[in-house]
Amino acid sequence: MDTPRMGIDSRLADRMSMAEQHEYLRSKLSRRRVIRGGAAVAGAATGTGLLGSSAYAEGTTQAVPAQSPALLTSSATAHVDGSLVAPFGRHLAFGADPQTQIRVSWQVPLAVNKPFIRVGVKPWDLSRKIEAEVRPLHTAALTSALPAVDQYYLHAALDGLHPGTTYYYGVGHQGFDPATAAAFATIGSFTTAPAHSDKFVFTAFGDQGVSYHALANDSLILAQNPSFHLHAGDICYADPAGSGQSTDTYDARTWDQFLAQTESVASRVPWMVAVGNHDMEAWYSPNGYGGQDARWTLPGNGPDAAKLPGTYSFSYGNVGVIALDANDVSYEIPANIGISGGTQTTWLDKRLGELRNKAGIDFIVVFFHHCAFSTTNQHASEGGVREAWVPLFEKHNVDLVINGHNHVYERTDALKGGAVSKKAPIGTTVYSERDGIVYVTAGGAGRSLYSFPVPDSYEGHVADLDSVDTYHWTKGAVKATETVEWSRVRYTGYSFLAVEVEPARPGQTAKLTVSALAETGERIDHFVVARTAK
Repeated sequence: MDTPRMGIDSRLADRMSMAEQHEYLRSKLSRRRVIRGGAAVAGAATGTGLLGSSAYAEGTTQAVPAQSPALLTSSATAHVDGSLVAPFGRHLAFGADPQTQIRVSWQVPLAVNKPFIRVGVKPWDLSRKIEAEVRPLHTAALTSALPAVDQYYLHAALDGLHPGTTYYYGVGHQGFDPATAAAFATIGSFTTAPAHSDKFVFTAFGDQGVSYHALANDSLILAQNPSFHLHAGDICYADPAGSGQSTDTYDARTWDQFLAQTESVASRVPWMVAVGNHDMEAWYSPNGYGGQDARWTLPGNGPDAAKLPGTYSFSYGNVGVIALDANDVSYEIPANIGISGGTQTTWLDKRLGELRNKAGIDFIVVFFHHCAFSTTNQHASEGGVREAWVPLFEKHNVDLVINGHNHVYERTDALKGGAVSKKAPIGTTVYSERDGIVYVTAGGAGRSLYSFPVPDSYEGHVADLDSVDTYHWTKGAVKATETVEWSRVRYTGYSFLAVEVEPARPGQTAKLTVSALAETGERIDHFVVARTAK
């Protein structure tokens, strides 16, 4: 949806980059506090100041966050016994090597002392104890309707794990130990990637937010027993409108709701996120990603982790996965356009080449937010992605591209050069190296739904069309109309992707069996991407 521009006049915000919006908000709110005679806003123009008042667990220290999260450093103003503070919002992510690295993140409602994680191969023997990193996050009262908010995110890096092994873990702090009988029920588990390729399932969607539909999709995802999940951006919608009007609200507490909602899945399934346009939150940092840095620990092996935390890659079994930040190339919502100075695209070219030549990798899956190919009335297709990245996808024979942004399910035929190279009706098999790339929009994770200019066409309700009149975005946020022939499946409803990966011995065929499932559990699309194994 529209760029989040909290408290900035829309005529001004339309001409501002994320960095300019960040500076404007920091300066404006800092001046407001000085005029009122209050304490300086945390992280104002100078990047200094104290947090707003909060309660703290006994023995804790309080944070002094600047433009990026910092460790707790100053004295608390109130005390609560740590035994009364329960962790929540646990979410996992892979490190750069999913066979040996897992990152565990969680949240506490107020600051705690000496947070840690326990881990072991048996739930009753969590002998390994590791200190956690604290990343406090302060959100000023960006509107008169909402209070300032202080949040506390904790992170632990687990390295040196064994491949294909199930581990049990518990998170805690002084006064709350998951190894005790009282907290034993909070213990979770995860399984590292196997040393050798085998069958597995992963899931994917975008544009989730907080809703009953989002919760229903989470429940169905858990039933797939996925090895990991891909979230293609617009994660929580703390700023639901982003219209730049004075009536906008930015409620950081929505993140608390989101992480609590997602915990049933994300506490045991690595939840790998890409950033969308609603994940640019101007208050926290010049690139809008300071809040994301506080809440997530991602592999960090992209071209510039400081500027592009949502750009990274990992390999699981015979699949190489790349996450991209499409805000960098978006013509539609240009607040962060060009933020990488071209380094992301250069890195993408290099990384695709490495994965395509890597022994044991059959398939390359790329996911990011803005759609290269979609026909909805709301966002349709992003011309910036088409120009910058689609040629690289074709150059390196990418097998599957997954997007969000449009709150529907839509799937293309196999494409080359932006045109249909092979029609791909429901149930078809596409040999990606020969036939081209299938692009999937999986933006029906839970946010309010969009619409198509033509009728839906999905499994059991096929209504094929020869063409669809639509548009794509060009430079200057200008719509260019076009008539396309590649819109093969369209479904206006909540849904997600489940991808079953089947490796093969040399000379045989490896397969990605891609299914789209509605929140009812009904299958609305399925197709196979096949490739002869190396």
